[in-house]
Amino acid sequence: MAEVLFYHLQGRPLEQVLPTLLERSLSRGWKAVVELSSRERLAGLDDRLWTYADESFLPHATAAEPDAAANPIVLTTNSDNPNGAQVRFCVDGVRIPDALDAYERVILMFDGDDPNALASAREDWKKLRTLGIAATYWQQDETGRWEKKA
Repeated sequence: MAEVLFYHLQGRPLEQVLPTLLERSLSRGWKAVVELSSRERLAGLDDRLWTYADESFLPHATAAEPDAAANPIVLTTNSDNPNGAQVRFCVDGVRIPDALDAYERVILMFDGDDPNALASAREDWKKLRTLGIAATYWQQDETGRWEKKA
């Protein structure tokens, strides 16, 4: 069963926070799949991962590319796992998947300033609790560091 983590974004947008978490996943030897809710958001994140830092980039592909399976990070708008990733990021309003056993870690990242995103995250949290699945809840502090809250 996957370890499930909820990341409550505050003060910093997904585009600033996600690259660091993807780097950590890669440093652990994991492949990652990032599911977004729209092709437009996918295109924006695709561009961002190539340019987020002057000294580096994150090697990745979109699920539509023929070599997606060979990449350590794949961006998708579907619930598939094209690169056999061990960690799944659910961002931009994407909900926690039902098939948790396919991953070592599932991460839901949600915008703390969006009432709909908060409500969806709460629903997913309650659903996991009802199913007896443990999850941890992380929130950004004023400096952008993650603090475990639950």
